[in-house]
Amino acid sequence: MKKSLFITILTITTLLFLSALTNAKTLYNYIKPVSATCIRAIDGDTIIVNIAGKKERVRLIGVDTPETKHPRKPVQYFGKEASMFTANMVEGKKVRLEVDQNQRDRYKRLLAYVYLEDGTLLNAEIIKQGYGHTYTKFPFKYMHEFRQYEREARLMKRGLWK
Repeated sequence: MKKSLFITILTITTLLFLSALTNAKTLYNYIKPVSATCIRAIDGDTIIVNIAGKKERVRLIGVDTPETKHPRKPVQYFGKEASMFTANMVEGKKVRLEVDQNQRDRYKRLLAYVYLEDGTLLNAEIIKQGYGHTYTKFPFKYMHEFRQYEREARLMKRGLWK
């Protein structure tokens, strides 16, 4: 009786484990720059892209825009404008993604520099135009340049800095 109960519990546990494995979302790591198509902008600093048939949520490295979708915060000043700017720049367009030291954040979003087909670095353009500021909590490759872009946007009173 005890042996039969043990086998039943073991079987159920194994089946649950295997079921969890098959339902788990596979997270890919990208070493080289990768081509993608932007499906939509979630907000000013997060987009969804299609990489060879796989949807990825991408958080732009080094830039922070005012919140529009935060569950515990109201829509912040200039948040809608920042979201619209990002959407107009990338939605439905081909982009190139490049990763830095850390590939994913704690929400499992891919962290990337997003380049437009003409070579424009979207992350930097958002800051240059005043739709966001430099996010410096974690070091990244273009931190010095992004800080300079923010200083210039403030000086020129662009976007957020009007």
